[in-house]
Formats: sequence, C-alpha cells, structure tokens
Amino acid sequence: MTEYYTEDYGKFGYREKAIAKDLIQALNDKKTPDDFELIGVRVGFNMMSGNVFLTNDEYQVCMIDDRGNLYSFYSLMYEGLEGDFDELLEQYEDMHPEDQEQFRDIAQNIGREEDIKCNI
Repeated sequence: MTEYYTEDYGKFGYREKAIAKDLIQALNDKKTPDDFELIGVRVGFNMMSGNVFLTNDEYQVCMIDDRGNLYSFYSLMYEGLEGDFDELLEQYEDMHPEDQEQFRDIAQNIGREEDIKCNI
C-alpha cells in the first residue's frame, strides 16, 4: 500500500519543512481563517501532491499562500473536488447537486452565500 499522507517530520524534505515553519508562524500570529477550528492542530504533508498544510481534529485543512496568508482548503464529498472557496465557486455550475449542497453550506458558514448567487 502506498503511503501518501504523513505528519512525520522525518519524511518532510527541506521545502516541506520551510512551508511547515511558515504555517506555524502564521498560526502563532493568529492568522487562521474564521472557519478553521484550533482543536488538535497539526502539520500534514500529502506526498502525492506536495501540499503541506495545517489540519485539525475536525479534518479541516488550512493552507498558506505566497504572501503568508492562511486560507481554508475544502474537499467536497461526492466527486472529490478540492480547492479554496474561489476555485470551487468557479466550478459551482458543473458540480454534482450533492457537492453544490455541501458548497452552499460552506458559503453560508463563511458568510459568502451571495457569491454563489452572483456566480450563477
């Protein structure tokens, strides 16, 4: 079985450790998105995609952009679409109805319901 996810820093390379450092610094600076719970926060590394991110006991994911800002990264359950809110918003019309429902719940949770109406 291929391992694709780890929290073991021994499996992080130099790049991944640098990103982890930036994630922890942003966490220390209290820059987490409003919808990211600070319960059981840890650094994860997807060895298939190369993504390094914060995750928590609620299975939420938080990533960092080039400017050092943290943002929520969402995974929709039905078709497995992934991305930040704006990336998923671009795909909204083509989503399966169950993913659309989950995405509307996310939009409501972060106060962006109007963005969906404007995008249709």
